[in-house]
Amino acid sequence: LIMGLIGVVIASIVNIFLGSTALQFAISVIGIAVFIGLTAWDTQTIKEQFAENFGAESQQKLAVFGAFSLYLNFINIFQLLLNFTGERE
Repeated sequence: LIMGLIGVVIASIVNIFLGSTALQFAISVIGIAVFIGLTAWDTQTIKEQFAENFGAESQQKLAVFGAFSLYLNFINIFQLLLNFTGERE
């Protein structure tokens, strides 16, 4: 998943200079798949970390960190979906 994310970032940088709509479409499709996988992985990680920590303070910190992580994943998925369904010239 991390390699896929790095690949999407590199392809996005290359596409800044090329301006290819086909490459942008591929980046959007692959990016959506990568971020859906990252969201599932983050959810499992949050569940495992929450089960291991028994202190109220550490659980609260984990809850905030986990919510922020999932929030960023959902924002990225939403941006890629907008890119995917956006108007093409």
